[in-house]
Amino acid sequence: MNNFDNLKYRFKNAGIVEQLIYANLTVFILVYLVKTLGFLFQSDNLLLVEWFALPASFSEFIKKPWTIITYGFLHVGLIHILMNLIALYFIGYLFKQYFTGKQLLNFYILGTLFGGLLFLISYNYFPAFISQRDSNVLLGASAGISAIFIGIATYMPNYQLRFPLIGYIKLWHLAAFWVLLDIIQIPVSNAGGHLAHLGGALFGFIYVYSASNKELEIFEPFISLFKKKTPLRTVHNSKKKTASSRGPYNNKSEDQKKVDLILEKIGKSGYDALSKEEKDFLFKQGNK
Repeated sequence: MNNFDNLKYRFKNAGIVEQLIYANLTVFILVYLVKTLGFLFQSDNLLLVEWFALPASFSEFIKKPWTIITYGFLHVGLIHILMNLIALYFIGYLFKQYFTGKQLLNFYILGTLFGGLLFLISYNYFPAFISQRDSNVLLGASAGISAIFIGIATYMPNYQLRFPLIGYIKLWHLAAFWVLLDIIQIPVSNAGGHLAHLGGALFGFIYVYSASNKELEIFEPFISLFKKKTPLRTVHNSKKKTASSRGPYNNKSEDQKKVDLILEKIGKSGYDALSKEEKDFLFKQGNK
């Protein structure tokens, strides 16, 4: 097996978080290879950026509609991609503890889409941005990452993460701080990027909230295109189907009922509120 086949094998067998990281890294490397070739041959070295970045102008966007998604895989700065991929790694693995890889990919892609839409609408309708419309483009994975983070924070707001020197912080506190930072930085710098983050965050909230509350049925026709008919499910629920999904039986198994109670407890009080027996039971169910 040569090096290329080895890389292809590793990509196919990696989890969705690693695949998204590899995809972003691949585009990043291609951008710099094209830039180097452009420098050597004294030609346009921003070709990939121009074709992948989302333009703020509607008239330009119509010519390149694919950019509403491709911008979410494009980075041109080392610090930019490094920060985004570190966030994707940790937030993605937190999300994957409770949901499936397919659901994570949905959040990433649709968060990117929502972020791009808010960016386009803002730069074409808010007077503060009209003069910058023809010179601005959007790029980066942050909108998709925001959707994943706000989604998991909406699902289990009281889950707690431990930080050195600080202690335990609830997810909803982190999510609120995350969103607040983007809001207050809009007038300061990178307004388009912060608007896209907010668009992704809005999608993450709407997706999860509407999956468990029927008050937002206005979004249901759109969301139903991207999810199964059942509500947003955890990994534990999806790995072990209930009897009703297999046949005419209506009662859940005792194990499944116990899993549901434990997950509800996590959502209210955080993972650390579980007893050792509950943690061991949840771990065993997740590995069946």
